[in-house]
Amino acid sequence: MATRRPYAYFALVWAVALLTGCAGTPQGDRLSASEFPRSVELIEVPFFPQEAYQSAPAALATLMNWSGKPIAPEALAPQVDMPALKCSLQLEMAARRQGLLPYVLKPELTALMTEITAGNPVMVLQNLGLSWHPTWHYAVVIGFDLPQREIILRSGARKRHVMPLALFERTWARSQYWALVVMPPNKLPATAQELPYLESVFGLEQLQLWQPANQAYAAALGRWPDSLGAQIGLGNTRSALGDKDGAEAIFRQATLDHPDAAAAFNNLAQVLVEQGRLGEAAEAAQTAVTLGGPLLKTYEGTLNQIQQRQRGSAGSSAAQ
Repeated sequence: MATRRPYAYFALVWAVALLTGCAGTPQGDRLSASEFPRSVELIEVPFFPQEAYQSAPAALATLMNWSGKPIAPEALAPQVDMPALKCSLQLEMAARRQGLLPYVLKPELTALMTEITAGNPVMVLQNLGLSWHPTWHYAVVIGFDLPQREIILRSGARKRHVMPLALFERTWARSQYWALVVMPPNKLPATAQELPYLESVFGLEQLQLWQPANQAYAAALGRWPDSLGAQIGLGNTRSALGDKDGAEAIFRQATLDHPDAAAAFNNLAQVLVEQGRLGEAAEAAQTAVTLGGPLLKTYEGTLNQIQQRQRGSAGSSAAQ
């Protein structure tokens, strides 16, 4: 959260510019104009003027409203009340509670600009002070102008703040280039990588937000069709939503695509049990046990439970 009031913002920025004029800007210096459009500006991105100590809630509200979840910064303030450098997980959790998908970008200027080019505003953390006297500040990047070497932000009390690219990189580098996008669950970040993305979606699953998690896993399969993690997640969320047939279809496909994946067979066994198909469930569970792996005890537990139910069913039939 910012520790300076908006009226001091410009004086502070220019002070930083003077004090860091000789600092390097390695990422900006390596930037090739041929990689991106000459200029991009996402003019439709909402704007919430940042009050003192409210830069994180205002910046997060900007991204969440852009993603289709109307929410005021005041509603987010109690959820992101830690010091700026420790606030990342709280920001991500606040977004997930609204059924949205937060994704931390690779610490690269090219990743940020790729997202902007794709139409996705990016939240960044800057230190507008000095390393020994930091002034942490969250802003939202909404555009760039490469010929002018400028970055355009929603920042502080300004809806359109234009900052020299070199100065932006210096202030951003002090947060180790931390940057975040917040996406609707059915849309992937342009720079998403499979494992980090699935880890973020799993956060929705942990909150039992089954529908947005289901949408996000389906979107992941659209980009990575043979992703075992996305298949398992999609099957789990379909099952939680009551679509047992859909879950079975996904888990069966996972066993075909990944015949050595014990987890796929185990989850298939579980959904078959829920459908009352104990014979098929026992066969799938036995395959999981045979394949083994770090979760062998879990697979053995699934098989034992199925076998107990089979014995119970057989005893009931004999008694009749």
